[in-house]
Amino acid sequence: MRLALFDLDNTLLAGDSDFEWAQYLIEQGVLDREVHEARNQRFYEQYKAGTLDIHEFLDFQLKPLSRHPRAQLDAWHRDFMVRKIIPIIAPGTAALLRQHADHVQVIVTATNSFVTGPIAAHLGVPHLIATEPERLDDGFTGRPFGTPSFREGKIARLEQWLAAQGKSWADVAESWFYSDSLNDLPLLAKVRHPVAVDPDPTLKAHAEKQGWPVISLR
Repeated sequence: MRLALFDLDNTLLAGDSDFEWAQYLIEQGVLDREVHEARNQRFYEQYKAGTLDIHEFLDFQLKPLSRHPRAQLDAWHRDFMVRKIIPIIAPGTAALLRQHADHVQVIVTATNSFVTGPIAAHLGVPHLIATEPERLDDGFTGRPFGTPSFREGKIARLEQWLAAQGKSWADVAESWFYSDSLNDLPLLAKVRHPVAVDPDPTLKAHAEKQGWPVISLR
């Protein structure tokens, strides 16, 4: 198996889908601007600084999913894709994905699968490992299910995914991981070909020290 792994936010996208989803709900009047906008920005800054408490963030991010019918959430998401996501697909994303057309492609993201599933489908990436929102009937409980796909959790979730394919790391002949974030250093260190994409300052310094490629998709 030759495995091409891609972070999503600020890597394949020139922006953050988690952040943009909350902003979209604020703009639609679904979330109160005064209450939620400052918290959304604070969590985003913590993520970029590598200090994010993932469970505190997920409580903030997943709660709105529990308050609305799935049909309404899906309708909002279709509009969200057009307004917020398609315009921020990085210009170099399509060419990068074509480079790995013969490999098994997986987006590995901390953002929840409700937000990212349609994005992965739009990009044509067949496999997605994302933080899973807990489901109840046809809706969501507002809580995460299982291990969040964040930092070391990305490795744990990837290993679970490989096991579900009847595989392990021993079956991976070559592996790439493309990411912008210091939060992804654990998985970047795990693969054979780590690549820093429009990296934050911490990741850029680490990549240069380690001799990893540094590229831009923007």
